[in-house]
Amino acid sequence: MRGVLMSTIVRSDADSPPFDEAWFAHACADLEPEGRALLARAVEWAREPLQGLLASTGEPLAEHGAGVVLILAGLGSDAPTRASALLTITPMPDGNAAPNKSNSLQKAFSAEVVALVQGTRSLLRLSNMAGRSSDTAVAGGGQKEMQRKMLLAMAADLRIVLLRLASRLQSLRWYARSKLPCPVPFARETMELYTPLANRLGIWQLKWEMEDLSFRFLEPDTYKAIARQLEEKRTEREAFITQVVEQLQAALAQNRIAAEVSGRPKHIYSIWNKMRNKDLDFSKLYDLRALRVIVDDERACYAALALVHSLWTPVSNEFDDYISRPKPNGYRSLHTVVSDAQGRSFEVQIRTHEMHQFAEFGMAAHWRYKEAGAKGGTQSAASLYDKKISWMRQLLAWEKDGVQPSGQAMAEYEEAAAETREDERIYVMTPQARVIELPAGATPVDFAYYLHTDLGHRCRGARVDGQMVPLLTRLKTGQTVEIIAAKSGGPSRDWLNVQLGYLASPRSRSKVRAWFNAVELQERISQGQALVEKELQRLGKTAINLEQLAQNLGFARADDLYVAVAKEEFSLRQIDYLLKEGEAPAQHDDKVQYSSGQANAARTGKSGVLVVGVDSLLTQLARCCRPAPPDRIAGFVTRGRGVSIHRDDCPAYAALRLKQPERIIEVAWGDTGEAVYPVDISIHAQERGDLLRDVSDVFGRLRLNVVSVNTQSRRSLAHMIFTIEVKDGEQIGRALAALNELSGVTASRH
Repeated sequence: MRGVLMSTIVRSDADSPPFDEAWFAHACADLEPEGRALLARAVEWAREPLQGLLASTGEPLAEHGAGVVLILAGLGSDAPTRASALLTITPMPDGNAAPNKSNSLQKAFSAEVVALVQGTRSLLRLSNMAGRSSDTAVAGGGQKEMQRKMLLAMAADLRIVLLRLASRLQSLRWYARSKLPCPVPFARETMELYTPLANRLGIWQLKWEMEDLSFRFLEPDTYKAIARQLEEKRTEREAFITQVVEQLQAALAQNRIAAEVSGRPKHIYSIWNKMRNKDLDFSKLYDLRALRVIVDDERACYAALALVHSLWTPVSNEFDDYISRPKPNGYRSLHTVVSDAQGRSFEVQIRTHEMHQFAEFGMAAHWRYKEAGAKGGTQSAASLYDKKISWMRQLLAWEKDGVQPSGQAMAEYEEAAAETREDERIYVMTPQARVIELPAGATPVDFAYYLHTDLGHRCRGARVDGQMVPLLTRLKTGQTVEIIAAKSGGPSRDWLNVQLGYLASPRSRSKVRAWFNAVELQERISQGQALVEKELQRLGKTAINLEQLAQNLGFARADDLYVAVAKEEFSLRQIDYLLKEGEAPAQHDDKVQYSSGQANAARTGKSGVLVVGVDSLLTQLARCCRPAPPDRIAGFVTRGRGVSIHRDDCPAYAALRLKQPERIIEVAWGDTGEAVYPVDISIHAQERGDLLRDVSDVFGRLRLNVVSVNTQSRRSLAHMIFTIEVKDGEQIGRALAALNELSGVTASRH
């Protein structure tokens, strides 16, 4: 932010009474007459009600308000903001007061001021609730980030955030001046919540002073140790920076280099943070004081660098050229460290206006790589939330510099604001003050599902800010939501009706659908189990192992068998075949039969199989595994239908061998001649319109005859079983290889 670095925030005099003439002169020195009149009215309004009142910190409220106004004046804020700082802390009229008193604030001040006061009070209430959080889940940086986003979302007007930040700084100053111990939670909340917020908005003065004061209260010994190591006091360091800035400005002007020069000293917390993060000794820190030079073009950057090196002595190994070699996040600038004749070192950053604009308001903004660490700021694009932050900082810069933005600039701002609204998020709290981020339009049901899936299923009602509300209620940022849940039960199907508007989050809708899918699945399992058990009772096989039965029928689990039976995708006759004859012929739904002009081994009975040691014995190929040369095969002697030929890895054959080993007989392939054998090919693929055509083209290209097709489709997944006629295993291999080359197709021998 241009113009902010060298500004100073006026401090109130603790010995002088608040609202005296000297204070008023400082508070409105840069205001127009109308602004001075507005602030004077606010002072008269607040002076008497604030007498004798104390803030929660113990600070007199009148002194607090006076200090906040001076801080805002140092930031160059407008008159309504300064007036609102006093009116916000002034007690509201008593609820039993006369009607003409209750609306007195609205009558005395403009709607703009009233909106600022109400917004700041709401933000203060949320801050207090978040500070009293008792939810252990709140701990951690993620929750603090949620709180920062909630504060920004609540602040429809950026000035509300400024009021909160200025109030917090004034409280810290009072603790430091009064010598009273600052509560650790208060200082920690400032460090974790408010200083990153000031950092993101580019309000550096508030940021570094809040950091220093909080660090002083949290780590007093470390703070004092670093303070002792500094050779100069802060005022002396600031004087040194001022002297160097003036010297450099004169030299640049003499060399006809147009430039803006600004600077600021490093503060104690920043020094400690750098020592900790980079594991450096105090003596290795060269940028305790820093200057920034902004010029018109790249050539002027290097000209200014040469001039700096001619005025002061460069420190070796402390030069970085990020113009020719930008950082991964796109940041460009020249960094050098020099020292004067007395050996006092300082850092100088040189960049163009365009580079500075990118660094301050683009994706390489200062807060990105400061908060994210060494790897921060490498994102390829800024989020809409980040864009909102950068535009807020730009508006602050306009306000500080007294610049009236152009029509194009305001149009760009309104476009950015519209984009953020399209992807708007809301931030609500649990009764334990845990902040929850939800999509805009979210309801209490969405809130319940975010907390826990089971809580969402059992959600029956909700309280918002203590009041019972319908489940259709649209939540707003800053509200506190409490869910009323039944001990058991599930969601309503109405929740899936988009027109009714119970759910705004796709995540919540998917959880509701999953619940109903699970219920439907359980119903099918129960239905199918009843049908299977009834069939087994009819067959007199009630003691059979159902899991083993399912595996023998080609299912991974019994539940899969039950579902197939319930959906009529599997015939119960298969169980009868398996238990009575030891064969489980394949079931074909949606079957298409094709005639064959060749001799089919299964149809003619001429299987080409020799039964070892037995002449002229009837053989037939088992339909459960469909063996074909050169598969390893085995025989099972049936009752009245000769020898059934199985592949030796057939699950049905394994069950028969275990149950009736005396019926097993050795078999082998003989002269098969021109016979063809039916083989099942199993295909799994994503369902698409041209899938069947592509598969059929493969069989046509390989001149393989298709005997039957069985197709099933579940949840956009297609499962097809093609029965084709082959002469030997080589044809099977070629067919599988060609099918697996199709996009998204997985083929195997069934």
